Amino acid sequence: MIVAFSVTPIGTGEDVGEEVAEAVRVVRESGLPNRTDAMFTSVEGEWDEVMAVVKRAVEAVSARAGRVSLVLKADLRSGVTDGLTSKVERVERLLAEPPRDTSA
Repeated sequence: MIVAFSVTPIGTGEDVGEEVAEAVRVVRESGLPNRTDAMFTSVEGEWDEVMAVVKRAVEAVSARAGRVSLVLKADLRSGVTDGLTSKVERVERLLAEPPRDTSA
């Protein structure tokens, strides 16, 4: 499965970079394939291991804030590995091709 999630402290002020960095540190130390962008961190693995990482990331932020917001989106697809990379590579290959004529 791939989980994209965002964990945000509430009530700690406008700059939440330090708290978010703690959550990302947990994900990176997990050893699971992951990617972080401006809005979400995505992590790939089996259900129990991915959810355990999300829980630890939330706990890391909770240690610094009394209230935490968690947004989570999951893609569960049996038999797929390396989806975190292969899905993006597929889109990049399609973008490199000339657009298809769909007017017919």
